[in-house]
This record gives sequence, structure tokens and C-alpha cells, in this order.
Amino acid sequence: MAFLTGKTKGGKDWTPAFIEAIDHEKCIGCGRCYKVCSRSVFGPLDLEDEESESVRMVMSIVNDANCIGCVACGVTCSKKAFSFKPMAA
Repeated sequence: MAFLTGKTKGGKDWTPAFIEAIDHEKCIGCGRCYKVCSRSVFGPLDLEDEESESVRMVMSIVNDANCIGCVACGVTCSKKAFSFKPMAA
């Protein structure tokens, strides 16, 4: 299967990996991905923890169509909560 590719400034082929999902079990809601993304892909989400009956904030994908596949969000995530996938051409 062929994937969507681009070129770097140096002329090398590059295959962007687009955001697929955030694992809310791993996400700690630190907001690093939110801060590093210049495309407004993420937003906060309040999840209710049924065990402790408390609410915790995690990040969610609010506009995945804006993702350019740079993977900066995944690089900044200390919990490795992101999954990515290249787009078929």
C-alpha cells in the first residue's frame, strides 16, 4: 500500500503520521501536546473516574482534520499516549 508522502527542505521523502487516537488511560492531562500543536488539534476533556468518583482532565482530539502529521504531540508526551497512522495515497 502506498502512503501519502512529501519532501523535506533537503529533498528527502517524508511520510507524515497522522493522529489516530489518544489513550485516556495513559494521558495525565499535562497539556504538553496542546501547547506544542500549532494546528488546534487538541482540547481538554473532563473524564469521571468511576472508582474514586472524581473528575480528571485528559486531552482529546477535537479537530483531527487540522493534523499535518508532524508527530510533535507524540514526541512531547512522556506517557506515550498517542497512536499515529500514515494516510493511504
